[in-house]
Amino acid sequence: MDIKIHSIHFDADKVLLDFVNNKVKKFVQLYDNIIEAEVFLRLDKDSSTENKVTEIKLSIPGNDLFAKKRSKSFEESTDNVVDALKRQLKKTKEKQRGK
Repeated sequence: MDIKIHSIHFDADKVLLDFVNNKVKKFVQLYDNIIEAEVFLRLDKDSSTENKVTEIKLSIPGNDLFAKKRSKSFEESTDNVVDALKRQLKKTKEKQRGK
């Protein structure tokens, strides 16, 4: 699986990049046919404290899965996005088995 991480409106440090990379790598345990994972870490310029946005797009054969979460920290929003995508991957696997 190819992982691309983009940080928008800020420069992500190595600790954050490693954290996101390790989280995304775990998708392979659930679904081994993932082609690519594209991660967008965005710092919104609003006055709210919840201005850290993580978006992940997973490319799998047949379609793409996408999730986006906003939180007070990139770690928290990444955890929430990963959980949402895990649910989507499980549903996708169940649909494929049911065919």
